[in-house]
Amino acid sequence: MAKDKVVLAYSGGLDTSVILKWLQLKGYDVVAYVADLGQLPDVEAIREKAMQSGAVDFYALDLQEEFVKDFVYPAVKFNALYEGRYYLGTSLARPIITKGMVEVAHKTGAKFLAHGATGKGNDQVRFELSAASLDPALKTIVPWRIPEFFEKIKGRKEAMDFAHEHGIPVKATVQQPWSSDDNLLHISFEAGVLEDPALRPPKEMFEYTTDPKDAPDEAEIIELEFSKGEAVKLNGESLSPANMLRALNKLGGKHGVGRVDMVESRYVGMKSRGVYETPGGTILYAAHRDLEALTLDGGTINLKETLMPRFATQVYNGYWYCPEMDAMMALLEKTQEFVSGKVSLELYKGNITCIGRESQYSLYDEKVVSMEDDEGAYDQTDAAGFIKLHALPLKAHAKRAKK
Repeated sequence: MAKDKVVLAYSGGLDTSVILKWLQLKGYDVVAYVADLGQLPDVEAIREKAMQSGAVDFYALDLQEEFVKDFVYPAVKFNALYEGRYYLGTSLARPIITKGMVEVAHKTGAKFLAHGATGKGNDQVRFELSAASLDPALKTIVPWRIPEFFEKIKGRKEAMDFAHEHGIPVKATVQQPWSSDDNLLHISFEAGVLEDPALRPPKEMFEYTTDPKDAPDEAEIIELEFSKGEAVKLNGESLSPANMLRALNKLGGKHGVGRVDMVESRYVGMKSRGVYETPGGTILYAAHRDLEALTLDGGTINLKETLMPRFATQVYNGYWYCPEMDAMMALLEKTQEFVSGKVSLELYKGNITCIGRESQYSLYDEKVVSMEDDEGAYDQTDAAGFIKLHALPLKAHAKRAKK
């Protein structure tokens, strides 16, 4: 009798290697799947480890361009920040990882998906809501929510003991000062010593960015060109979405741009502390927002700013594939119709300063706004009637207050 097949979102780390073996021991044929979002230095090494851990097959999908084009760029277009600070690097990665996992399940005939997210985090929600939207027939196995598993694997020591017992190759040590997760958009750090929100992150933890105090003493000026809200050229050179973000990461990292240390509200109800490095994304957001100020009318800017927190929260909570998101995406594309042009930025010791912008679709009229002779472009006497009409409700309120 053929065994049931399960596609496991695999990283090559200790936890998912242990889960792979545990699923095999429970009688499943395990297909290990990794999504390359720019974080995989050696896919073959991960493949070898997966097969040694008991996988019957291995799939590695290069999703870097799709990730930036279809997931990161929409967030940039919305200027989306969760709770005003988080650039959604992990949140945006989970729906595309799940999309690839579902595709592998269809290709291999698997009936089950599995992931290594814990029962305390947001990722379990993101994976499973995405899977439910993409293929409701697929069932998800979550070992960290199964007592038989988590009562045996209570921590890293037990995980390492299990790995040694079953011949799983591991390099991890019992003591790990923090955990990290990375892709082209960011690297995140949490847990371990970071669980004390009062503790300053260790200097040696940061991987993408130079400490701003140690960044170059000379500022660097760059030029970004956008087409319909998407960055297409850096300093005059055309770059694909993934290569654009890769180049901006290097520039931003050099100048200490993009560090965020925050306490955030997890969807599952608790507060958590996360430290993030998002150098390239921070540059993209700054440039895009500046160009929108030039090319969008005030009403559209206000509408986007009103919707942005909702968009960011839905992404954070795992609702990438839902009717509400489809509606917001349709609106978003309409708002970006004229967001094309160039922005000049200065990078210096953790700071980004927009120092110039231009667009063929600019709504800025120098003659109208000029404090010099505008040659009749704007009749200042019109302002009297404008102010009088807008003052009517204020006068009515004042009269009532005196009664």
